[in-house]
Amino acid sequence: MERFLDAYIERTKTHFPGFPAATAHEIASAFLAFKFGLYENAARECTHAITLIPESPANASLKKALAIVRANAEDRNNSQVTADLSVAFTDAERAYVPIVIPAEKNEDPGTLDLDNALIMIYVVALITSADDEEALEEHRKRIIRMLMDYKKPMGLE
Repeated sequence: MERFLDAYIERTKTHFPGFPAATAHEIASAFLAFKFGLYENAARECTHAITLIPESPANASLKKALAIVRANAEDRNNSQVTADLSVAFTDAERAYVPIVIPAEKNEDPGTLDLDNALIMIYVVALITSADDEEALEEHRKRIIRMLMDYKKPMGLE
């Protein structure tokens, strides 16, 4: 899955060549806050990052990823641990997500969208936020483990 992640990073670079440092840092902060269980901070960081990202088809998918993480962070902050299904990627936005599996193999759509959102945010932050690269690299193994959960449904076994 290392190669899968590296290929996704390379594909993503073409869609997200860069953001201003402050925007890139907000995106990284949203990911890191969520992964550290700082859900109130994660929701706030997601909200702020969404306002800083300009409009484009690729950026719409990134904004949706941040909205998905925000919804899940708000739920977890309120002790709801089930993946939030109220915010989901559209078919057009799915063109930018890392994990694509057939609907009949998708046993948990909410978790898939959250995992796709987290991986997308991680990769965009890794690409665009040089200041956060070291902190983000520490989470690479977690991202690989997340991807491993979808190896069979993606037909990569």
